[in-house]
Amino acid sequence: MATAQPLYHAPTFEPTVDEIATLKQLEMGQALSVPDALKHHLSGRLLDWAYIGKTPGGEFHITDLGRQLIKRQNN
Repeated sequence: MATAQPLYHAPTFEPTVDEIATLKQLEMGQALSVPDALKHHLSGRLLDWAYIGKTPGGEFHITDLGRQLIKRQNN
């Protein structure tokens, strides 16, 4: 029986250009559903690091951590 490996996180998160673009779209109010996320190759890292969250309806939204990340990238 295989044992579950703990989720590895690098010491810091360096977002890709696509991840930043996704966060900016979500911040502007664009809703992303699971099919849209798959189509646009939404990064699971954003969920793992809690930069985005998922509503009970299955849509993704930006979290306060995600907004802070965008502000850091713009400075």
